[in-house]
Amino acid sequence: MRKIQFCETIQKRRGASRPGGKAAAAFLSQLALSGLAFNAAAEPSVYPTGVTRYDPAKAFNSYVLFSGADKITRLIDLNGNVVHDWKYEGFPSVALDPALAGGNRGHVLVTLARADASGTGLVPGRAIPEINKTIGEVDWDGKTVWEWGGDKAPGGAADQHHDWRRLPNGNTLILANLLHPVPGFSQPQVLDDVIYEIEPGGAIVWKWIASEHLDEFGFAPNELNLIRNAKTADYLHVNNMSVLGANHWFSAGDKRFDPDNILIDSRNANVTVIVDKKTGKIVWRWDRIIPPMTSCLGVRNRCRGRSIRSPASMMRILFPRNCPVQAISSSSTIRAKLGIRLCP
Repeated sequence: MRKIQFCETIQKRRGASRPGGKAAAAFLSQLALSGLAFNAAAEPSVYPTGVTRYDPAKAFNSYVLFSGADKITRLIDLNGNVVHDWKYEGFPSVALDPALAGGNRGHVLVTLARADASGTGLVPGRAIPEINKTIGEVDWDGKTVWEWGGDKAPGGAADQHHDWRRLPNGNTLILANLLHPVPGFSQPQVLDDVIYEIEPGGAIVWKWIASEHLDEFGFAPNELNLIRNAKTADYLHVNNMSVLGANHWFSAGDKRFDPDNILIDSRNANVTVIVDKKTGKIVWRWDRIIPPMTSCLGVRNRCRGRSIRSPASMMRILFPRNCPVQAISSSSTIRAKLGIRLCP
């Protein structure tokens, strides 16, 4: 109801303000004030803490492992009680199945040390200007039982981000960044996504570099041109990686879904693919590329039929012409967070 009344008010004021410049200026001033008041009323001033919802009939009685802003990894029950903590953060922290940790319970993968980052090496949008220098496995008491990074890692740092897994063979699969020049890109250095398989001794026994497989992603020529000429060096920003594991598609004979294959998704390019572990080729893909539209991006901006396209994410959002909107967007992400549309 409030949204409808607000739109009606705008439409009435538009009609009344057309004859004179002073009236138009007054209308714009009132519109700005109304927008501020509307925003203030829409945003909460008090945020709940602790467990905000728990329905035992629908949630399995288990535990949650997470890394907080205070750089501590905590294990809590579903009532929010801290069961245990480790004085390490993680990106993310990962609880290990005892079968993958020599039969030991309570082992977790965490970040052991960070290093300062700046310029191209810093992922856009990252709140803390640091990268993971050393990562590893710690036991229940916080004792380090395995670590990797530093001189063993390309560039002197693990640079792991978003995802990593312990494999049944004892090796560790990590998603990382690799800063290097890539032919055909306008950026002198590209913040590439790479996957490493690391043996317990620290040697890299398998790696996959995203830029070496761009032609396999299924991008159209114009989309490849946008990617290669992106204003950000973080052109793909892969932020999920998982080993497929047993599945009924492979059991039914589809070799693309080999349990050893790796599923990843790119936030900036809006595509999910499966990488064949044996060949390194992309064998399956799914995307939702949005067709070109008249668009308008910005905070409390007025749409005038402008077409704005983020170079990396190939994203467009449609709004009516001259309709005041509140929208929050980023050129580095396909997941635009839309605010309140004030008019139909």
